[in-house]
Amino acid sequence: MTIQWFPGHMAKARREIEEKLKLVDFVMELVDARAPLSSQNPMLQQVLQNKSKMILLMKKDLADTKVTNEWISYFKERDIPALAVNVNDKSDINRVIQLAKELGQIKLDKLIKKGIQPRPARAMIVGIPNVGKSTLINRLANKKIAKVGDRPGVTKQQLWIKVKKDFELLDTPGILWPKFEDQMVGYRLAAIGTIKDQLLSLQDIVAFVINYMKEHYPLLLEERYQLEQDVEDMLEIFNQIGKFRGALESGGNVNFDKVADIVLRDLRTGRLGNITLEKPGNEE
Repeated sequence: MTIQWFPGHMAKARREIEEKLKLVDFVMELVDARAPLSSQNPMLQQVLQNKSKMILLMKKDLADTKVTNEWISYFKERDIPALAVNVNDKSDINRVIQLAKELGQIKLDKLIKKGIQPRPARAMIVGIPNVGKSTLINRLANKKIAKVGDRPGVTKQQLWIKVKKDFELLDTPGILWPKFEDQMVGYRLAAIGTIKDQLLSLQDIVAFVINYMKEHYPLLLEERYQLEQDVEDMLEIFNQIGKFRGALESGGNVNFDKVADIVLRDLRTGRLGNITLEKPGNEE
C-alpha cells in the first residue's frame, strides 16, 4: 500500500515558512515521541537549513520512556537540544519556555552588541499534522488561542502569539511531504494518526502495528487482547481480537474493519501501553 497525502494548503504553507523564516531567531520543531524520526519532515529540514532550533518530542505520555530518552540523546549528539513533552504537565511547559529563552538570548545578545534595542525573542513553531502544536501553543500562552483538534489539518494559516514577556511565537500549519520514500515511514505516521484515516487501508496499518508489537512489545499485545502465544497468522490474530472485543457481525463473523478501529484507538489513546514505533540506531 502506497501512502501519500499532500493537500494544497501544505504546499502554500511551505512557501510561507520559507518567507517568514528570516523574521525569527530560532525554530521549535515538534515531532511525535512515538516516531521521532519518521515525524521529522525532510522537506522542512531543507527549508530550515542552518537555522537554530530545538526539538520537542510530543505526547511523551504515550511513548516508551526508555526509547524516548534514547531519542533525546540521539538529537543532542547532533547538537540539537531536545525535550520530551506532555502538554498537560506544567513542569514540561516551563522547561520548554526556559529552553526557548536560552536559545532566544543567544540572538538577542548579538543584537545588543550591535547597539540594537532588545526585543522579545521570536520563534517559529513547525511540525507535521496532529503532533500537538495547537495544544502546546495554548499551554505556552496560558490561554486558548490556537484551534485544537484530534485530527490532522486543523491549523490552516500562520499566526503570531505572545508567550508572556519571554518570546513571540509564529504558528504554522502542519505539513507533510509529497511522497514517502520509505513506506515504513508512512505506516508509522498513519498508525499514530498523522494522516486522515479515510485515506487509508486501516487493516494494513493495524497489521503493521501488530507485527511490530509482536517483535518489540509482545506482552502488551497479549495482555490487552488475551492473545494466545506464538500465533503467527494475521487472520487468526484479527479473529482472536475480534472475538475477545466483540467486533462481530450478524452471524457471529468477525468484522475486520471494527478490529482495525479498536486496535488503532487503543494505540493512539495509550490503552495498548507506552509504545514507540521506531528506535535510534536500527531505524533509518
